[in-house]
Amino acid sequence: MTINLKNFLKDKPKLSKMGEFQELEAIEGLEISAVSADLYGSGRDDLCLFYFKDGANYGAVYTNNTICSESINWNRNLRKKFIKGLLVNTQNANTFTGVHGLEGLQTLSKTLSRTLTLKEAQKKDGTTNAVKPNEILFASTGVIGERFPTQKIKNNIQILVDKLREKQNKFVWFKAASSIMTTDTRPKLAFETCKIGNIDIKLSAIAKGSGMIAPNLGTMLAFVFTDADIPSVYLKSLLKKTVGNSFNAITVDGDTSTNDMVAIFATNKVKTGKIYNILDPKLKDFESALQKLLLNLAKQIVSDGEGAKKFVTVKVVNARSQNMAKNIAFSIANSPLFKTAMAGEDPNWGRIVMGIGKSGENITPEKIEIKIGDFKVAEKGKVSEEYNEKKIKEYMAWDSIFIEVNLKLGQASFECYTCDFTNDYVNINTDYRN
Repeated sequence: MTINLKNFLKDKPKLSKMGEFQELEAIEGLEISAVSADLYGSGRDDLCLFYFKDGANYGAVYTNNTICSESINWNRNLRKKFIKGLLVNTQNANTFTGVHGLEGLQTLSKTLSRTLTLKEAQKKDGTTNAVKPNEILFASTGVIGERFPTQKIKNNIQILVDKLREKQNKFVWFKAASSIMTTDTRPKLAFETCKIGNIDIKLSAIAKGSGMIAPNLGTMLAFVFTDADIPSVYLKSLLKKTVGNSFNAITVDGDTSTNDMVAIFATNKVKTGKIYNILDPKLKDFESALQKLLLNLAKQIVSDGEGAKKFVTVKVVNARSQNMAKNIAFSIANSPLFKTAMAGEDPNWGRIVMGIGKSGENITPEKIEIKIGDFKVAEKGKVSEEYNEKKIKEYMAWDSIFIEVNLKLGQASFECYTCDFTNDYVNINTDYRN
């Protein structure tokens, strides 16, 4: 397996050995392969295919950026609720590529659908399970504005199909997750089990993301696979609901990408009986498992933020509404001044105060109480009498920092996740295309 060694060798305290990652289990009805189309010119894996021989229900949410990838446009224009495949490429975002980018997807969808159909026709049982071009989804990540490498990808379609694996062991999942990385230093994987009724269900997922991460998703891709039998309309509703407190609760640098995509695919191999609506009690455990899975991946993305050394949680409590709490939390978390203070292990709580105030929310300064970890730093409109800078600096030396802002105005709360800004962030993004 070829992985993104340039990123893995950076001096960051992150895990990168396959044995240290969560064990993902195979999902019946899914086949996976990952190969190198040499899009980076280094031989690393950069192309990944997820194939559903018998089809899959799916739900997806995409970026809110008004400029988006041709891959996103292609997916949005599909009206099917049942698909056969997902093709993912890295290195090239297929954004601002004009007509050429769309024509590239048309070419690839025809080539891939024909190749998959021939694969099925050659099986010994003689059955032919035709794949149509409009049953293929695409996802792209990488540099914006560069010509889409249609021919390079097309030349590797046959190899990609030939290498499809029906039995996904840890190596297959790790290889797939590594193949979709850009500036990530390590792949992101997660697994959960749950029950629908009294029947066991599995969820396996991978994701990528490190920079250009902000609410309304970020420059990130995440794909969840389950063997459950859940209609597409319910999958999409569940995904929208669970994304709110996972991928839309993180920020690395405040930038919302053109290529965000989170999707869930259900192979329908484990029959759980009819589901009547999104509020069906049978879905409660599944929704809980999906929420846990997505939050796991979201936190992995933040902890692998470009140049990041610290994972930072910002929690706003006792707000008038959740929207108020969310606005203030992100106002703090997106502040470069706040994030550089975290990097410098500097308990400059004035930057937290600044973030609260610039949110535009109607607050009462005299009521606000601010904590860094368990240490109170501000209350009653001034520095706390308990303030002990030495102890706080010792706490901030840890790689995980917790900030709490108590507004004392209501009962709503919101928790978001971010990371610090270091010199490495600047270095990575000034050298992104080299």
